[in-house]
Amino acid sequence: MDRKSILILVVCVLLFFSWSHLINRLYPPQPVPEGTNTIASPSSPVGSNAPVASVEATPAAVAALPGSSVPEKLEVLENEVIRCTFSSHGGGLGLVELKKYLESVGCGTKKSRPTNNVATLNTRAAVPAFTLFGGDLLVGDGQFNLTKTANSVRAEKSLSNGLYLVKEFQLSTNYLISVTARLENRNPEPVALPAQEWVIGTATPLDLHDKALQMTSEWYDGRRVQSVGEPWFANHPMGCAMFPSRPRTNFTASASNIVWAAVQNRFFTMVAVLPTNASPSQLLARRVALPPPPKAELDADPKAITNQAGFQTALVFPPATLASNRTLEWHFEVFAGPKEYRTLDRLAAQFRNDIDLVMGFGGFFGFFAKMLLLSMNWLNSLGLPYGLTIIVITFIIKLLFWPLTQAQSRSMKRMAALQPQIQAIREKYKDDPMKVQKKMSELWKEHKVNPAAGCLPILIQLPIFFGFYTMLRSAIELRGASFLWACDLSQPDTVWVIPGLNFPVNPLPLIMGATQLWQMRLTPPSPGMDPVQQKIMQYMPLMFLFILYNFSSALTLYWALQNLLSIGQMKLVKASEASAAKTTGPAPKTPAPQPKKKK
Repeated sequence: MDRKSILILVVCVLLFFSWSHLINRLYPPQPVPEGTNTIASPSSPVGSNAPVASVEATPAAVAALPGSSVPEKLEVLENEVIRCTFSSHGGGLGLVELKKYLESVGCGTKKSRPTNNVATLNTRAAVPAFTLFGGDLLVGDGQFNLTKTANSVRAEKSLSNGLYLVKEFQLSTNYLISVTARLENRNPEPVALPAQEWVIGTATPLDLHDKALQMTSEWYDGRRVQSVGEPWFANHPMGCAMFPSRPRTNFTASASNIVWAAVQNRFFTMVAVLPTNASPSQLLARRVALPPPPKAELDADPKAITNQAGFQTALVFPPATLASNRTLEWHFEVFAGPKEYRTLDRLAAQFRNDIDLVMGFGGFFGFFAKMLLLSMNWLNSLGLPYGLTIIVITFIIKLLFWPLTQAQSRSMKRMAALQPQIQAIREKYKDDPMKVQKKMSELWKEHKVNPAAGCLPILIQLPIFFGFYTMLRSAIELRGASFLWACDLSQPDTVWVIPGLNFPVNPLPLIMGATQLWQMRLTPPSPGMDPVQQKIMQYMPLMFLFILYNFSSALTLYWALQNLLSIGQMKLVKASEASAAKTTGPAPKTPAPQPKKKK
């Protein structure tokens, strides 16, 4: 591999790991300036042919319910997988508890938790999901009357000017909740409605140790998925937290033709799917401070993060006029559960809404992520634990790429054998670079050597590695799956933290780095590579060790095993070559061409 190939490979790897920060920096979702969100062409009146004047929509910087001394009333709907708590304050979905998933996977010593330890959505959010904002006309005192039937909860409220707001929540299967809201005008006169802001939920951390790096507000417009998260709100220059920054708190984007919008953390999501005739004009995301957890939880866990934040997300519908005795209705199908691909894929096929894209499996690398996840789940269904499924998949990948690796070894040997002739050409035509390239191309063609063959196996395997990385970002199947000393394959395999330094000791990345250094020392240098380049290549694994040290142990397990298999292959090839050399004798050296004497 020549210098240019090395540089391209290093740049590609660095770009991949900084991709999300770079995209947010270069091509951020275009926010609308705060306070100037003017609806130039508001929607036509509902149930009326009267014209509507242009209305300026200025969503509040903070969407919060008015204070009240009225005690909060709660109603609960639940089935075998989910428990939903509805609040009279805002008349919405306050908390979602996922019965089959723990809030935090215990590693090392198990910590007793004083409160419910199941995973939750909309945790500690100040505003329930499906709260309606839009000024005093649509909010009033924020208090709703809740009534419960066998499988549904109804929230209703009388508003000013004869308006009546009704919300109905019905629990279904597969973590689905059906939400229907109606705004009825019981006044004999039409009512001009301001922009209606529906809060679809708040993205909240997984637990008290979650730094929210993979927490986002996300939406899909039928063509591509867009998201906004902590990098955009933190606003660090070049994505580096060491530089001073001016944090952002509000994001506003044009949001026509939305198919679904979601709030999510790494493993769990709440997705609101809109009907095809819905037409929101904006999507809002706000970074909101979450109230601290109860003191009992903080006392039980002194390392808990006490200043966590969430991303409140809302859809804004344009102003309208509601005629007398007419109704404005919204309907949402809500998925509130784990980001499990099989479940989301079935729902995407059922509703034809591409809800599975919330997994982050779009684009080129997403194809490989899907294939790897499906293969891993299939092997697990045969009874293999997830650690062994990764090992089996790594062996299969190595067998599939064995011919390419062999071709790489043969190409490197041919290039090494031609090195004297290449050097002679460079010396002879050192003042004519174009002539050098032409003669070298003729030499490679004559001896059937392809210089790119040495890079090809590496470039072909990169999508597999990136697919693994993409899959592991949100594969809930690996959460809590153990292997050897790693108690959670979705997290680093920390076995000890150095006292005083607070530095974790992660064996798998160390094994990965050591095996990669070993592999680089066994790999013969490319012909023509100067000693400085050779040193850079030999110690490049240290860069990967630094990048991947705190990544999931499943990824470093795959890479470490891949290195060991590559070392074994190299040893096997050398042994077979030594055996063949003893049988046939040493191969004759190709003499370098002698320059012609001038007459």
